[in-house]
Amino acid sequence: MQLPVYMDHAATTPCDPRVVEAMLPYFTQTFGNPGSRNHSFGWEAEAGVDAARQQVADLIGADRKEIIFTSGATESNNLAIKGAASMYAKGPAGTEKRGHIITAMHEHKAVLDPCKRLQKEGFDVTYLAPGKDGLITAKMIEEAMREDTILVTIMWANNELGTINEIPEIGKLCHDRGVVFHTDATQWVGKMPTDVTRDNVDLLSMSGHKIYGPKGVGALYVRRRKPRIRLTAIQEGGGQERGFRSGTLNVPGIVGLGKACELCAAEMDDERERLLALRKKIESAITSQLDTVQVNGHADKRLPNMTNISFGFVEGESMMMAIKEIAVSSGSACTSASLEPSYVLKALGIGDDLAHSSLRISMGRYTTEDQIDYAIEKIVAAVKKLRDLSPLYDMHNEGIDITKIEWQAH
Repeated sequence: MQLPVYMDHAATTPCDPRVVEAMLPYFTQTFGNPGSRNHSFGWEAEAGVDAARQQVADLIGADRKEIIFTSGATESNNLAIKGAASMYAKGPAGTEKRGHIITAMHEHKAVLDPCKRLQKEGFDVTYLAPGKDGLITAKMIEEAMREDTILVTIMWANNELGTINEIPEIGKLCHDRGVVFHTDATQWVGKMPTDVTRDNVDLLSMSGHKIYGPKGVGALYVRRRKPRIRLTAIQEGGGQERGFRSGTLNVPGIVGLGKACELCAAEMDDERERLLALRKKIESAITSQLDTVQVNGHADKRLPNMTNISFGFVEGESMMMAIKEIAVSSGSACTSASLEPSYVLKALGIGDDLAHSSLRISMGRYTTEDQIDYAIEKIVAAVKKLRDLSPLYDMHNEGIDITKIEWQAH
């Protein structure tokens, strides 16, 4: 087995060789600008973009005219949230009341930070606290809604826990109330069946590099009918992408994203069952061989490829060093450089000690059962070794309630 073993697919995925093969001609042969409508080089590039647009649309049950290409889910989120807020604002810029937005405390930073920006511009934002299972339900949204609510933005599946929120139910509620509904579906799309019409989604963000496509390309779905969603552009220029997103299109990246979507659509069902079996195996093995561990998030409503496990009486940084042959994460890739415990886990009410000692293990298309067995062996051995060095674990085994100890500083 080749080391290190990669088990951080929620951060990024390797580009599928079939995707690379589809992209290669668009670097050197079909290199035209799709905006060049006067010659064959432009027409061929445009044809590649149009085919990819259809492939993306097919994966999520959309019309190809509803797909806007971006640089990734972060840009898609910004365009959706800021663009919708500006278009549907109740008052002009500079006024105190511009409308109410609902999101959740444990959303990705690519949603939270645009919402914080909008607060500075006069919008009122409600940040919902998830339940201990990590879920956001339609009932939570309904209780937070007001007469001036204009936008709800809730991710489909959490990027650290894999928990799946009640997106179809939330979308229906928003449609009944005339509220725009956006979902960051970065972790969901390509792994689970998606139909934006059936699931009542108005705006959906996705990224190529989470589904075995290239980095630097993504898409935003913008509903055209019942209701027609309008956005204010946040980037002006040549008017590409129906004026939503100006700039010369990244043709090789777009072709790669389209091919990645086509492959996910064809292989999703089998892959979902395989990954679920691997996830259950690793969770069962670790929880049966170690005490004082917990699997975070909802027991059942989780993505098949991801698990988040906290290990009591283990220091997080020591744990990561002890299993350096396995590429896992202690949080999302966007926040792992921080020494702070995961804000996602803290939003669930998990204490700093367990939040610091949590691992996100995310599997993918090339993860094998041998790799899972190796990871189980290494993680269990590392935890046991670190606990042998922990006086707190000894006290726990002696029946002492550590939470009630009053520590004295010297």
